[in-house]
Amino acid sequence: MTVPGHFLLRPLSPLYGLAVSLRNMLYDLGIIRSCTFPFPVICVGNITVGGTGKTPHVEYIAELLSQYGPVAVLSRGYLRRSRGFRVVGPGDTVSEAGDEPLQMALRLPGVTVAVDRDRVRGINELHRLLPGLKAIILDDGFQHRAVRAGLNILLTDYNRLMTRDRLLPYGRLRESLRGARRADIIVVTKTPPAISPREAGVIAGEINPLPQQQLFFSTLEYGELRPVFTGEKERRITGDTGVVLVTGIADPTPLAERISAVAGSVTHIQFSDHHNFTRGDISRITSALHSLQQTDKIVVTTEKDSVRLKEFTIIADPVREHLYYLPVKVRIIEEEEKFIKTVTGYAGENN
Repeated sequence: MTVPGHFLLRPLSPLYGLAVSLRNMLYDLGIIRSCTFPFPVICVGNITVGGTGKTPHVEYIAELLSQYGPVAVLSRGYLRRSRGFRVVGPGDTVSEAGDEPLQMALRLPGVTVAVDRDRVRGINELHRLLPGLKAIILDDGFQHRAVRAGLNILLTDYNRLMTRDRLLPYGRLRESLRGARRADIIVVTKTPPAISPREAGVIAGEINPLPQQQLFFSTLEYGELRPVFTGEKERRITGDTGVVLVTGIADPTPLAERISAVAGSVTHIQFSDHHNFTRGDISRITSALHSLQQTDKIVVTTEKDSVRLKEFTIIADPVREHLYYLPVKVRIIEEEEKFIKTVTGYAGENN
């Protein structure tokens, strides 16, 4: 089954594909040069638009490598209003840093997070500021051909495999499947934790990695609810809990399914990815919370959305006290030790 798209956009996909293929060919032939670096640079990205779980995978790798020395994450800082190179701190705002870099800076206090649209400049700046870095991790840099990373990790969503997608604008592919050949590791993300060996084998056959490529499967694991504003302890959702679920991410389906499986009722208020919340949105969330019939009621959002909502000063105290986010992390299924050895081995050998 392929990812659906509007049929009127289908004729435009070959034109888009031709332009991207020409660009890639110029890089492959060396006509446009890519920069390499004499220290570990790891790229985590995809060839589809949004929703493959890049941020939790970047966090996973950053936490893994930070055990062995200083690590930095470099992102472009999507939709930020600041310019140039910037090291992100917990006191920054979303407009200064971007929501995902700010989320990582808050979650990974021992990791340097920086933003720069120019990845070459950003890498050089990080290396100048922090010469003892163990590795630099590029967040969403697979199409940034100006940098030739030493280890390329390509993500594809179990629920919409890149092999079943189409080129933009008819589908969600940023480039043709030939681009996957640049990957050293391919990870099928958001996989059901109990996937059978037979199904995993079918997917592996469909992706058909090259002999030198490694294929892994990862799954999402949710933590305990944490308050967005108050310092109260973590709490749980039961069958007696009414939930207003607020999401502004590319693919909220796994989270919605998770909440629906345990809550008494769920009212899902869904926004587009990287949504900028407004006063009207806050009023809508407040009304939905008040409309719940259960005595035990709660507003649940994503960790990324929480960094945006935290900046709102107009949220009334009764809503603030009921507003929680659900942290998420990834786990590599079955062959986690092999994945860890591959990543740490690359970083260690190249230091």
